[in-house]
Amino acid sequence: MASLDEFSREQVILSALRTTGRVAVADLATRFGVSSVTVRKDLDALERRSLLRRVRGGAVSLGASDEGSFEARFTDSRDRKQAIAKAAATSVRDGDVIAIDSSTTAFYLAQEIVDRRGLVVVTNGLRLATLLMEQSSAPVLVLGGVLRRSAGSLVGPIGDVLSSRGRIAKGFFGLVGLSVVHGLMDISAEEAQTKQVMAAACDEVHGLFDSTKITGFGLHPFAGSERVAALWTDDEAPAGFVTEWRDQGVAVHTAAFRHRIADVVPLGVHGPGHHGPGRHPQTTGSG
Repeated sequence: MASLDEFSREQVILSALRTTGRVAVADLATRFGVSSVTVRKDLDALERRSLLRRVRGGAVSLGASDEGSFEARFTDSRDRKQAIAKAAATSVRDGDVIAIDSSTTAFYLAQEIVDRRGLVVVTNGLRLATLLMEQSSAPVLVLGGVLRRSAGSLVGPIGDVLSSRGRIAKGFFGLVGLSVVHGLMDISAEEAQTKQVMAAACDEVHGLFDSTKITGFGLHPFAGSERVAALWTDDEAPAGFVTEWRDQGVAVHTAAFRHRIADVVPLGVHGPGHHGPGRHPQTTGSG
């Protein structure tokens, strides 16, 4: 393997943990061509960010029971997610009223639209709301609920808070899995419940996801395929998947991502702590 910088080494480590659940210092040192001391420093840094647990001779995954913490997911497939977000941002106009959920790809989307004028945003994401508070002038409606710390979201029953208050033009939602049978799905029942309420108030539902989610497993649908106006993913989405959704009358947008670290090892990249109409049957390439 070509020499990797600290950041890229961290992504290899996290990817290996997702696959095997455990990594060894000696194996990583050999793989990276660096000293054991360097690998231990990498593992210690990841543990301080609550992305793994150190054990004698290496590290193990945290064994999360759901899709993982926001921080862990934010570091995964960053180049893909940023490309998807940049493409999806082209559909957001000045003066739009939109909903954005608490997913990591939605956070990247929010970063792309902070300069939109007259924008109104409905969200259940605390990090996303904070971003818009600090970097945009958009009014932000934060939905109530119970704090889900791992995702930085407010979830659970929120009643009819969005009914009879006008329509939301577009809703942008991350997902864990999807199918033309069940639509867009999440692994968390509480997250799906909140997304369902948000999606029901939207004229258009847009799904945001990198292509690895195409084979993902979701338990709880929050938007049926008949409600989906557009899907935004990367250009490694299989042709059969694109065709299947096009046949449902859904616009499938595929974004080319710039830095294909996945050509070396599958992974992604660095976190949010750093501030910084209608259906169309044809596929639109973006990027």
